[in-house]
Amino acid sequence: MSKFKKKAAVKQEIPTSSMPDVVFMLLFFFMVTTQMRETSINVKQQLPEATQLKKLARKSLVAYMYIGEPKKTDQWGKEPKIQVNDVFIEPKDVIQWVNSEKAKLNEFERDQLTVSMKVDSEAKRGIIADVETELRKANARLLLYSTLQKRVEN
Repeated sequence: MSKFKKKAAVKQEIPTSSMPDVVFMLLFFFMVTTQMRETSINVKQQLPEATQLKKLARKSLVAYMYIGEPKKTDQWGKEPKIQVNDVFIEPKDVIQWVNSEKAKLNEFERDQLTVSMKVDSEAKRGIIADVETELRKANARLLLYSTLQKRVEN
């Protein structure tokens, strides 16, 4: 008989008792922080570039409008369209859209509604001028053109 006993095999298991807690915490984190896309853009967007940009303070007061050639040209044609809230509208419907967007806001915030126009760089100026005129008639005076920041080459 030997004086020394062999050591029993050491278990090298990873403790998994806290694994469900970690998984549920991650699941809860992503459920709380994930923001679903509100609209799917159906017009082509190649935004122009600019050098002087300003960031918005309150995005809750912004209504987005997309202008560009439709992605499904066989269904909608190649003429630039105005898209708001997943639907195409004509320039004459802009006043009604602005009023519905203002109705969603509190009464004291309605004058602060900012219309953000994401216009394709290939869009014609005529449709943009028509939209600007209708926005003026709807008393939506805060207008924003979304662009990409121009990269400066060294």
